Amino acid sequence: MTRRILIVDDEPNIVASLEFLMRGDEYDVRVARNGEEALLLAERFRPDLVLLDVMMPQRSGFEVCRRIRENPALREMKIVMLTARGRDVEREKGLKSGANAYVTKPFSTKELMITVRGLLPDSGSTDR
Repeated sequence: MTRRILIVDDEPNIVASLEFLMRGDEYDVRVARNGEEALLLAERFRPDLVLLDVMMPQRSGFEVCRRIRENPALREMKIVMLTARGRDVEREKGLKSGANAYVTKPFSTKELMITVRGLLPDSGSTDR
């Protein structure tokens, strides 16, 4: 079963590298470039995991995370906050808003994949 990942980021270079990385691990990937689009795609695409930036147009990643957790149909989605905001207060806010993990940019692709595979244990390759 192919697992689905929604990448939510407004930075084209980050989106391109995350798409390449996730597709290389054979995930079905969609991209949202703002918080409003993220909520629409979460409803329609029903990803298994969301890679969610914090600072975005229209709605912050914190708000998107809270809205996903408030929706009974989406509540079980895994959410990884992926952000340049690395202070403890932001990390705590992300986890309190419902994120399963909080990864700070710049990030190690190897560590990110370990996090993703850990949240979606029955998917992706294990030989990388």
